[in-house]
Amino acid sequence: MDPSWFQPIDSYCERIDASFWAEPVNAITNGFFLLAAAHALWVWRGQQPRDWPSLWLIAVTAIVGIGSFLFHTFANRWSLLADVLPIAAFIYSYSLLAMRRYLRLGTGVAIAITLVFAAFNVSFGRLWWGLFPGVTLNGSVSYLPALMAMFAVGTGCYRANAGQTGRALVRAGLAFALSLTFRSIDSAACSALPLGTHALWHMLNALVLWILMNTALAHAPDERPLHVPC
Repeated sequence: MDPSWFQPIDSYCERIDASFWAEPVNAITNGFFLLAAAHALWVWRGQQPRDWPSLWLIAVTAIVGIGSFLFHTFANRWSLLADVLPIAAFIYSYSLLAMRRYLRLGTGVAIAITLVFAAFNVSFGRLWWGLFPGVTLNGSVSYLPALMAMFAVGTGCYRANAGQTGRALVRAGLAFALSLTFRSIDSAACSALPLGTHALWHMLNALVLWILMNTALAHAPDERPLHVPC
């Protein structure tokens, strides 16, 4: 394997060397993703018929926690992929589910919109740096399209007379905005907070995914009302 896959990456305030446990707080707080997935799985198990798309989201959420743990322990190129790829899988999977389940779009239209969103997401960094050169937000720029999507779909739900769903997505968007803020200021906060603020990104992101998963579960295909907090 290319040795560069094992090249150390030092991206966060808490890490001061290349050792495995150099980011204990950042590593351990990934457990919140597993807790969110475990609760959603408990809700899912009480449903009939089975909501397989939601189970996929639950599995991906657990993998997000595992992948992020690997990155904050091994901290190299291969573990970076283990961190970012599951997040991308959740974002695009949820986009497709939201188009179908919340906005009631046809399968072809939902796939087309998700592909357009993916293309926008991939090209967003170039657009951002063209407008705001040098403003990297500590690597958080790539997550801004997902934030926009939450508010856009939430607004679309309001317009489609699905106010409860809209409120849940807006709450998820607000939590994600706060989460992104903590991710963006991690390096700047080092002098005042030696552990940084990246762990708060993990905890709030777990909350965001919990809200999104439970919203999906509450709108299972059989449309039976579920008493799920969102």
